[in-house]
Amino acid sequence: MATTPPPLVSQQATREPQRVAFTLVELLVVIAIIGVLVALLLPAVQAAREAARRCACLNNISQLALAVHNYEFSIEHLPAGVINPEGPIRSEPEGQHVSWLVQILPYVEMNNAYRLFDQSAGAYARPNSEVRALRTDLFVCPSFPGAEINEAETAARTTYAGCHHDVEAPIDADNHGLLYLNSKIRYTDIWDGSSQTILLGEYRSDEDELGWVSGTRATLRNTGRLDLNEMRRRRQSEKKLPPAGPLDVGGFSSAHPGTVLFAFADGSCKTISEDIKLAVLQQLGHRADGKLLNSDF
Repeated sequence: MATTPPPLVSQQATREPQRVAFTLVELLVVIAIIGVLVALLLPAVQAAREAARRCACLNNISQLALAVHNYEFSIEHLPAGVINPEGPIRSEPEGQHVSWLVQILPYVEMNNAYRLFDQSAGAYARPNSEVRALRTDLFVCPSFPGAEINEAETAARTTYAGCHHDVEAPIDADNHGLLYLNSKIRYTDIWDGSSQTILLGEYRSDEDELGWVSGTRATLRNTGRLDLNEMRRRRQSEKKLPPAGPLDVGGFSSAHPGTVLFAFADGSCKTISEDIKLAVLQQLGHRADGKLLNSDF
């Protein structure tokens, strides 16, 4: 009797079922690769954002320098760094202390603030409290990490200051910069050349600054030094650094890594590195020192 052969078993039926998921090792490798890619991407994103903020800061400085020029075209001299009956200026909320930023308000399209501000009453008078607390992006660097107004919300801060002197000294009527106590500088007074004299620059505002309406160290600085490492020293110091005295002013500084943005008297804007020689920096802060300047700065 003939026997029937056993049924053929399909090769597909004998195959093992296909995997539909990653193993733990594969998953960890994928996660590690993604982590490496993100670590490589984040610095590039942060650099791009900082570059954008730096461009916005440069635009702010350019607009302020243009406003100072328009003031000079109308009044025939630069604005006073601070208007006050006498000096030296003390960084305390006492006195008239009308800053150069208040004087150029009509030239930055802030006419209402200018009309509401009573200069004769002074920067700290009650009628000027509303303007004193007015915040504007034009007066603050986009990279500045602090708040635009003090904790009591009584004074809006700025991160841009005019140059009052070439060395560390109180703000007074005998300073060598372009914006100082009751100054009325004309371009004929800038003997060293407007392209070689700093008009204004940026600095890192402290929490206790008196605001942009105050013609104190809140809106005026000197080229006695660059304070780029000041915040770093404060963080690293175990002991709290002594507070600045009322006659102390301080130098320019920046929230941008390694550089400070400046506007010169001719309207040009330049970046100055923290590695600049102090003697060259001081020459840039003096309007008429009569010395030859190395243009490589």
